[in-house]
Amino acid sequence: MVQGTVQVTHGGSSRWRRRSGEYPTLTAALAVAGDGDVLSIAPGTYRENLVLHHAVTLRGPEDGSGSVRIAPLDGVALTLRASAVVQDLHLEGQDRAAPALLVEDGSPELTDLRVSTHSAAGIEVRGPGARPMVRRCTVENPAGVGIAVLDGGGGVFEECEVVASGQTGFSVRGGGRPRLERCRIHHCTGAGIAVTGEGSGLEALGCEVYEVRGAGVQIAARAAARLTDCAVHRTTADGVTLDTDAVLTLAGCDIHDIPENAVDLRSRSVLTLSRTSVRRFGRNGLSVWDPGTRVDAESCEIHDSTGDYPAVWVSDGATASLDSCRVHDVPDALFVLDRGSAVEVTDSDLSQVRNTAVSVSDGATARLDDCRIREAGTGAWFRDHGSGGTLAGCTIDAVQTGVIVTKGADPALEQCTVTSPAEAGFYVSAGGRGTFTACRVTDSSGFGFHVLDGCRTTLTRCHTERCARGGYEFPEDGPVVEECTGDGSGPRQAAQPAPGGGFTGAQSGVRTVTAARSPVAQPAPAARASVPRPADPADAGAAAAAARESGAVLGQLDGLVGLDSVKREVRALTDMIEVGRRRQQAGLKAASVRRHLVFTGSPGTGKTTVARLYGEILASLGVLERGHLVEVSRVDLVGEHIGSTAIRTQEAFERARGGVLFIDEAYALAPEDSGRDFGREAIDTLVKLMEDHRDAVVVIVAGYTAEMERFLTVNPGVASRFSRTIAFGDYGPGELLRIVEQQAEEHEYRLGEGTAEALLTYFTELPKGPGFGNGRTARQTFESMVERHAGRVAQLSEPSTDELTLLFPADLPTLPTPC
Repeated sequence: MVQGTVQVTHGGSSRWRRRSGEYPTLTAALAVAGDGDVLSIAPGTYRENLVLHHAVTLRGPEDGSGSVRIAPLDGVALTLRASAVVQDLHLEGQDRAAPALLVEDGSPELTDLRVSTHSAAGIEVRGPGARPMVRRCTVENPAGVGIAVLDGGGGVFEECEVVASGQTGFSVRGGGRPRLERCRIHHCTGAGIAVTGEGSGLEALGCEVYEVRGAGVQIAARAAARLTDCAVHRTTADGVTLDTDAVLTLAGCDIHDIPENAVDLRSRSVLTLSRTSVRRFGRNGLSVWDPGTRVDAESCEIHDSTGDYPAVWVSDGATASLDSCRVHDVPDALFVLDRGSAVEVTDSDLSQVRNTAVSVSDGATARLDDCRIREAGTGAWFRDHGSGGTLAGCTIDAVQTGVIVTKGADPALEQCTVTSPAEAGFYVSAGGRGTFTACRVTDSSGFGFHVLDGCRTTLTRCHTERCARGGYEFPEDGPVVEECTGDGSGPRQAAQPAPGGGFTGAQSGVRTVTAARSPVAQPAPAARASVPRPADPADAGAAAAAARESGAVLGQLDGLVGLDSVKREVRALTDMIEVGRRRQQAGLKAASVRRHLVFTGSPGTGKTTVARLYGEILASLGVLERGHLVEVSRVDLVGEHIGSTAIRTQEAFERARGGVLFIDEAYALAPEDSGRDFGREAIDTLVKLMEDHRDAVVVIVAGYTAEMERFLTVNPGVASRFSRTIAFGDYGPGELLRIVEQQAEEHEYRLGEGTAEALLTYFTELPKGPGFGNGRTARQTFESMVERHAGRVAQLSEPSTDELTLLFPADLPTLPTPC
């Protein structure tokens, strides 16, 4: 039923042709209106299908007296075929096969429209002659597409909003080319923006896409788009996807809070990014696949991953270039794999990387120029045959290992500096190669350059300083070395170059082997240098002196608070090993002792500390060569693609050679709902390595009691490798008090009168839920007391020594409220 009337105001000069006045229907009014006429519509509902053939103005009441609803029962509510002006209307449609508003020709101006419909599309722009200007319009279409531009259509959309759509929020296909300015697209079931097909394009400025049940932006099938100062966030799928020769430029954009890949490219797509931030993503920040696919990023930031995947993933022959970018707070920064895949990184920062900053495998290459890597597990890792590339002028600081080269990989490193690595600066093993020119290692807690047997490595003009274990560690048939120097620090510093080539001893007691020139042509005489492990009795005695006696280590173990049953178990093992050694010396058979252990118990009960001491004990008894501890977890062992898990597990095992491999929360390698989880591959690899190298590494797996019982059943070989389980019980209140007392003594504090009793009460009443930290909780309690003490004493003008050292009950933190 029609409500209201339509006032027509004639705007033409030939007034004799028609009369101004009121009409009962919009259809009747449009029949007499011509170009320039204004149709003022009274409030009400008009169930008509309107078609505008003239450049008229169609508007609702200006006085705000009510709304105008155009709501036919089927078909298109409003069709525009001329450069009309339409404003302040509410359009509704019910036809799943037709749009609510259709623009077929002309450059109409649509302002302040509300399209609330259940149609195929809320607004559809169709045809090469359709170029609307759409301002401040809102579309809600739970049944279909929000806005569609197709078949060569275009137009400008300013400050428009798609508040909900059952399919794509804004769809462009068939050669459509719209421009969006300051638009918002959200709560879509499907992509937020989708641009598809050759010739299709979109330009968006200052737009926002969010709360999308699907991908935020999709560009596919030779389409192109440019987004400037736009934001994409809170999707359920990838943030931005490109597929099949798609081209996209992102400038000044922000892509964040994406549960999957922030940006995913495939099939020869090309992405250009500048001044763009990619953050809080669940899988890869940039995922780049397939030959011909390319990413060029400049002045971008990729950070704060929420998952366990590399920030930048390049594979299957794709390429990526990063210039002046920052990648930080991620599990791995750059992961490039497969022959033909390559990354080029210039003047960029890679930091706070939990695992490997740059990982190259399966024949891929990486080139880094003037880059800075810091606070990472491994700076760069060239993993296998055919993998290589160049690192030039790069600095690597505060990492576990600076650069690892394994399994035939052959990178070239020039003028690179590694500072303060916890292990080696440069580590080459398992047949790795590599050329190192003018590289430096300073302040290493391990070796500067550590090259294992069988690695054809070349070192030229390299230098080491202040390396705790020595500047260079080579096998007998070591690398080609020329003009390399060191400061002589560390117990096993390598030799210095002699005037005629070769090395001279830089430190007393170091044996140097000088070999003939390498068959490969060299610009100057080269020599193979070796700093072998001690071979004569004097050297062996010096090495034994470097390790603590087992009695000293056991004394430290006894000094730990609590853990009585643990201490008994470790002593029993130690006694068995010691007696077995003495029986062998006497020519008797020694009982076989399985040294691999399972540690069960809650967090903070000393499992890592005991594992470290256990390694030292075995080293002091001559069972292990070094006795060092390498601590890993699932994220260090499990890769993201087939084969990478075995590589990671093998390399972790190699780093632990001669010591203890401690796998915390080992049950995470076999989750209950694992399916095709790669954790099982890590377990299988580990079991085989333990069998093949049974005397080289001691493996300790640790975790919660019930979960570890399940872990021991996942592989037939697991339980047989770990024959002894040591249970770590929770600390009681008295033991927690003793830990605080030890902390206080170590940091030169004292417990004042009544403080010990207050602590005992505090630990008795403290909730012991699943998150209870045991020894960690005791240390945190002490730290809180020190902070409160500082806040109290800082107010005193001249505090006494007692006031500076005494902790009182008032310094205790407040007990947490039980959940």
